[in-house]
Amino acid sequence: MNSFFLSKTPLFHGMREDEIKSMMSCLRAHEKNYKKDEIILRAGDTLSEIGLVESGSANIVVNFQWGTSNIFGHVDIGSIFGENYAAIPGQELLCDVVAAEDSKILFLNMSNITTVCSNGCSFHNRLIQNLLKISAQKNIGLSTRMMHIAPKTLRERLLSYLSEQAMINNSVHFVIPYDRRQLAEYLGVDRSAMSNELSKMQKDGLITYRKNEFTLKEDNNDE
Repeated sequence: MNSFFLSKTPLFHGMREDEIKSMMSCLRAHEKNYKKDEIILRAGDTLSEIGLVESGSANIVVNFQWGTSNIFGHVDIGSIFGENYAAIPGQELLCDVVAAEDSKILFLNMSNITTVCSNGCSFHNRLIQNLLKISAQKNIGLSTRMMHIAPKTLRERLLSYLSEQAMINNSVHFVIPYDRRQLAEYLGVDRSAMSNELSKMQKDGLITYRKNEFTLKEDNNDE
C-alpha cells in the first residue's frame, strides 16, 4: 500500500505517512485488482467495507428490470465508494460498482473507521472527520445530478452538465470523465439522440468538442 499516495487522498487528508501506515492493520486494509468492466460490488450485496480507488476508476451503475442500465456516478482515483451502505448493517446495495478501467481497490472496514481504536490516536479522529466531509460532498453531487436531469430538453441537460464542468475546471476548455455512452446514461438520455444534439450544438457555435474534450463558446443560449 502506497502511504504517500494515500496521504494525498481526501479520506487521509492531513495525516502523515507513518500515521497512515500504523492504521492499516486496525482498518483491516486489503487490496484487490480488477479488470475493465469487472464488477467490484454487485447489487444485493451487503457491505462491511468501503472501497478506495488506488488506480483506475469505477462507475456506479443502476440496472433496471427490463435490461437497461444507467450510470449514476463516477469514482475517480483517490475517491471512495460504498460508505453509505457500509454504515448501515444489512442494507443491500441497489447498484453495481464496475471498474471503468483496470483498477486497484483498497478496502477498509467501516466499523473500524468509525470506532476510535483503544490507542485513542488523534489522527483517527481526523479520519472520521474526513469521512463526514466526503459524505456531505457526495450529497451535494447527487443534488447536482438531479439539477442536470431536471430540464426537459436534451440540449438543456447537456448545457447544464457542461457548464458545471467548466465551473469545476475553472475554464471553458475541459475534459469530462465520461465517454458518449456513459454521458448519455448519466444524463438519462438516448446515446444517438445525444450525439446528434452535440453535433447541432457545435454547428450552432455553442461548443466545440473532440471525444470527451470540450470547449464552451461565449454564447451558449438555448435555441
